[in-house]
Amino acid sequence: MQDSKRGSLPMAHGTILNNKQCRQSDEEKKKMEKAPYASTIGSIMYAMLCTRPDVSYALSMTSRYQQNPGESHWKAVKNILKYLRRTKDMFLIYGGLEEELAIKCYTDSSFQTDRDDSRSKTGFVFVLNDCAITWKSIKQSVVAQSTAKSEYIVVSESAKESA
Repeated sequence: MQDSKRGSLPMAHGTILNNKQCRQSDEEKKKMEKAPYASTIGSIMYAMLCTRPDVSYALSMTSRYQQNPGESHWKAVKNILKYLRRTKDMFLIYGGLEEELAIKCYTDSSFQTDRDDSRSKTGFVFVLNDCAITWKSIKQSVVAQSTAKSEYIVVSESAKESA
């Protein structure tokens, strides 16, 4: 891992994770039993909650498969670790140049990105004077029928968070 060249992004563009990639054969099961998948997910989650909102999407995608991870799921988790190692000198700093406190909220959604149940992803971040103070990236609880509905759901979720 220390000499790895990958890990410039928490999840590489075009990475597809789904239930079909879960371990199937006895050989795969034995191999994946040795991988500390669940504990690694937990460690990354601790980092995400404390100072690393940039890995929340990748962690959300990989944590779904804790019960039955496959090799491609484990590769995605190792990529997150490589990214964290490469960016370990980056961290959040609260403050800013403005004298007044300014809170902004940025939202986004991705329409039906989950290949297993056609649900969309919701994500938002609240920023205080250019520093992230809270964030969330989750799978939407309902199936959106259009990109507009998917966006309405994310705005609704972020409004609940701001209250």
